[in-house]
Amino acid sequence: MSKKLVREYYDRIAVGEWKRLAKDAYHRLEFDTTMHFLKKYLPRKGSILDAGGGPGRYTIALAKQGYEVVLLDLAPELLHIAEKEIKKAKVRKKVEQILQGSVDNLTMFKKNTFDAVLCLGGPLSHLLHKKFRTKAISELVRVAKKKAPIFSSVIGRIAMSMNSINYLWSEMTKAPNIFRKYTIKGDYSGGYGFAPCHFYLPEELENEFKSKAKVLAMVGLEGIFSAHERRFNEVYRMKKYNRILWETHLKTCTHPSVVGISEHFMIICRK
Repeated sequence: MSKKLVREYYDRIAVGEWKRLAKDAYHRLEFDTTMHFLKKYLPRKGSILDAGGGPGRYTIALAKQGYEVVLLDLAPELLHIAEKEIKKAKVRKKVEQILQGSVDNLTMFKKNTFDAVLCLGGPLSHLLHKKFRTKAISELVRVAKKKAPIFSSVIGRIAMSMNSINYLWSEMTKAPNIFRKYTIKGDYSGGYGFAPCHFYLPEELENEFKSKAKVLAMVGLEGIFSAHERRFNEVYRMKKYNRILWETHLKTCTHPSVVGISEHFMIICRK
């Protein structure tokens, strides 16, 4: 049932999801920081699985760099946008497949298939039950070649809790027990403005991966600027501070405390 709700949610907001990572400087932090670390850890060439890659932002960026990419996502409307944007970017020849599917079932691929595996933006978070998240991680590792890097980013629980007081989500008054559950346990079953989701703590994500792959790094994608979207955009528009903002972000975003407060954080592993 939760997968159905996730698919329906992203089909409904598909255009917004395509625009999300490019809509303003704050949202570009997630994309730019992810790309910075992809560049650091990816092999120079090869095949990449973009699992849960939605409308294809990372697929397009990596195809432009010469990688062969397979895009997989649960939501048909996101894949429809991906098809259109991939053609517009003139990288269709580098995108080997565009497939509908879930990150916890990659049986269409043999083990040791890809030179790198991505699961970015929160697909693991949208698997509400731990058994499905555990299965997904096993699948992501299985389809990666030996010593291939694996990247997975999720939605952070602490940042979500910090932001809830700003956005005054309706469940704080209409369903306080739901608010208590997702802030304390991380589980949000949907119905109040977002898709079903498990909001992660960094140690949870690390524990779920470390028995299956070697953990190389953890990265806070919005880092020290998390929960300060409006002010970050205001300062960014001044332009004169942009270099120091980016430099400071990169110097702090791997600190454990900064990972913990980030709206999205990423784990980087090697099989």
